[in-house]
Amino acid sequence: MHLDVHFLGFDRQTGAPQAIPPVVLCHGFPEMAYSWRHQMGPLASAGLRVLAPDQRGYAGSDAPVEPTRYDMDHLCGDLIAVLDHFEIDRAIFVGHDWGGFVVWSMPLLHPDRVAGVVGLNTPLIQPLPIPPLALFRQLRGESNYIVAFQEEGRAEEILERDLERTFRLLFRRGAMSAEEFAALPGDAPERNFELLERLQEDFDCDDLPGSDLLTEEELAVWIHAYRHSGFRGPVNWYRNFDRNWERLRSIPHRIGVPCLYVGASDDHVLPPSSADGMEDFVEDLERITIENCGHWTQQERPDQVNEALIEWTRRKFT
Repeated sequence: MHLDVHFLGFDRQTGAPQAIPPVVLCHGFPEMAYSWRHQMGPLASAGLRVLAPDQRGYAGSDAPVEPTRYDMDHLCGDLIAVLDHFEIDRAIFVGHDWGGFVVWSMPLLHPDRVAGVVGLNTPLIQPLPIPPLALFRQLRGESNYIVAFQEEGRAEEILERDLERTFRLLFRRGAMSAEEFAALPGDAPERNFELLERLQEDFDCDDLPGSDLLTEEELAVWIHAYRHSGFRGPVNWYRNFDRNWERLRSIPHRIGVPCLYVGASDDHVLPPSSADGMEDFVEDLERITIENCGHWTQQERPDQVNEALIEWTRRKFT
């Protein structure tokens, strides 16, 4: 399995040792290593060794066809392969969105390779009492994007139909505050995250709420990458929710290494409240909330994210 790995502040030839373990940045959906473009330089300038892979199915990395090859064992195994390739014993894993689910699974599946964990927007939660897809159907209905992604081929076709439209709809800043979201009626499409339904509607991107998060140059990078990779690999991550639940629910969800949770006040998918109670099973946990920020935190508020990561790593590992 080939992963395209971007790195800074790391002597590939000597692997010169430093006090702070290397930092591995793990992106979410629908992203890639480029999502960390605002972090890699500043973190490296602060003396950190930084690696950011295009994860399985994304951009320059391999994309197996079979959905089962995107389960948590494979995704965590890819990160172990990255460590082995660079001869790294232990690393600090930073994950945003889906990457957050992966990095919180690392100390459960590979505790000896994890020095610390940072969940950006994504919390660690205890195993659900029922399979996740059943819960998503109960709470959000059949049109919720996670449920709708389960039908092979449909999501890929809709997401790839007009890549500029897809990314301009998804990557926005200031579209809706937490208060505005809370005031929506229970059956509002926005509350149920009906992404595929929305993409099939007739709308003008210039009339969308908020503003574009990506510049024209950044948007072109996304379009170029996804014309190459498509959406099959990224969507296949979602087709393993129940399989991952079966795999992980019998493993005690307790973590002893230093951990940081960074939430965003206006993230409607993963609000800061989703991390409530983590202190009960994460022994060394710190929490930060970035105000006036939506789901794409490291891209929307890069200076605040960088400051939090640098301050925490220096304090915890030196």
